[in-house]
Amino acid sequence: MNADRLRQAVELAFLATLVFAGTACSRGGGTTTLSWYVNPDNGGQAQIAQRCTDAAGGRYRIVTSPLPRDASDQREQLLRRLSAKDSSIDLMSLDPVFVPEFSEAQFLAPIPYAAVAALTEGVVTPAVVGATWKGRLVAAPMWANTQLLWYRKSVAQKAGLDPATRPVTWDQIIRAAQQTGSTVAVEGKRYEGYTVLINALVESAGGHIVQNPGASADQIRLGLDSSAGERAATIIRAIAHSGAAGPALSTADEEAARALFQGSTGGFMVNWPYVWRAENAAVSDGSLGANVLADIGWARYPQSVQGMPSKPPLGGIDIGIGHWSRHPDFAVDAIRCITSVRNETAYFLHDGNPAARAAVFDVPAVRKAFPMAPLIRESLQASAPRPRTEFYGDVSAGLQRTFHPPASVNASTPIVASNFITAVLHGDRLL
Repeated sequence: MNADRLRQAVELAFLATLVFAGTACSRGGGTTTLSWYVNPDNGGQAQIAQRCTDAAGGRYRIVTSPLPRDASDQREQLLRRLSAKDSSIDLMSLDPVFVPEFSEAQFLAPIPYAAVAALTEGVVTPAVVGATWKGRLVAAPMWANTQLLWYRKSVAQKAGLDPATRPVTWDQIIRAAQQTGSTVAVEGKRYEGYTVLINALVESAGGHIVQNPGASADQIRLGLDSSAGERAATIIRAIAHSGAAGPALSTADEEAARALFQGSTGGFMVNWPYVWRAENAAVSDGSLGANVLADIGWARYPQSVQGMPSKPPLGGIDIGIGHWSRHPDFAVDAIRCITSVRNETAYFLHDGNPAARAAVFDVPAVRKAFPMAPLIRESLQASAPRPRTEFYGDVSAGLQRTFHPPASVNASTPIVASNFITAVLHGDRLL
């Protein structure tokens, strides 16, 4: 059976399940339970589940089940259960990078065409692209994330930079940190956050790590051995050898970067918007001085090439429907509720995770809590996803292996990485 016929068969099976589920629920007389497997947060998804349960008026209730904290572990757990045709997975919170793999494996129930408009209207375009695979919406964006350049106003002023009004390059902030004896905090640990950095540098230099999304393993064209790949390697090497990256660059994740930035030598940092909520909380509990918070500014992600607008990273969470769910009709209805402007606003305010719907950024309470909300929306609209491929796990792991530690990166790293990833995809090398 070719791919098109397989997809048609899956869709027919899904529609048949819709009819059966609706009939069964109407005759059963009980309240249907939908299981939503969620990534760990501060309880915001559980609150949304309760609000949507209330809104369902007894037709169904949503119960959340936590996934592991690490994104790779989340993927592994879901894949194992879906491979076993686990019908208890009605809804799942997915990192967008795993959407192609899950969709290609037929683990996601297709989103009905009739629901597409409601699930995408007003959603920032890159988030919709990330939830789409081979021309079909296969998940629904719930929240979308991106990184900003955070900087200490006093340091930038001392260096003669004004990132709030004029775009800055990586070269400029590295030089500014060196001149002022301050730091540039990035995520250099061998983990997913490092892939985020590498990809953003390549994309901002006009390239793509995977040039033909949707290609088979033996036909993928990698774009690392290019001027964009070389530029990314040059920036990473410059950060690592600048003396401004701190002593623990090769083990730095988001929280390590934040700690370096809020320290006495803090200067510049790329990180997600959650840091604003975290810094405010640190002031409230007395672990951070109010003077430090007042000195923090924000701007668009740095340019890889001067004059070329940056492409900030795209992250977030999409909601998918398990292919073997017994209640796909209720699942679609629940997703409409979960991703509503009201609930995305509440989630942004409660957990600090930016919304996928652009209108949320105009809500007065959001702008009060996150004064950089307009910049976050602008950055999301300009963002670029990580490589869109069903083989993302291999591509990401290959990048982390060949580009790490950051201090080892040199002019030959892009072609070494390209050759290694290609060999892994062809089955000639092991990760």
